[in-house]
Amino acid sequence: QVQLAESGGGVVQAGGSLRLSCAASGSTLFRINAIGWYRQAPGEQRELVARIRRDIPTYTDSVKGRFTISRDIPKNTVYLQMNSLKPEDTAVYYCNLNDWGGHDYWGQGTQVTVSS
Repeated sequence: QVQLAESGGGVVQAGGSLRLSCAASGSTLFRINAIGWYRQAPGEQRELVARIRRDIPTYTDSVKGRFTISRDIPKNTVYLQMNSLKPEDTAVYYCNLNDWGGHDYWGQGTQVTVSS
């Protein structure tokens, strides 16, 4: 099993920055296929924001150039640096880990609110 603990959400004005952290623990950490962040706004479907797979980061188009995903392997932690935040970035952000068996693990979610 894998446990994911997120932190770093909050309220920020448009144009501001936040950094989300996700600390992973558990017995399957060495079987990571991909790790990253999703978000879900009220009334919307959950969408992929950014992830790292085989050391290659990918981003959804709406955050390219503003968000940066990084990973600290010794600390088993993944980060999402979010700059130039916009009101449309407001959502609950979820950390996700996908293992080689195809199983998805999710964090509890952290709220990000961007005021205009």
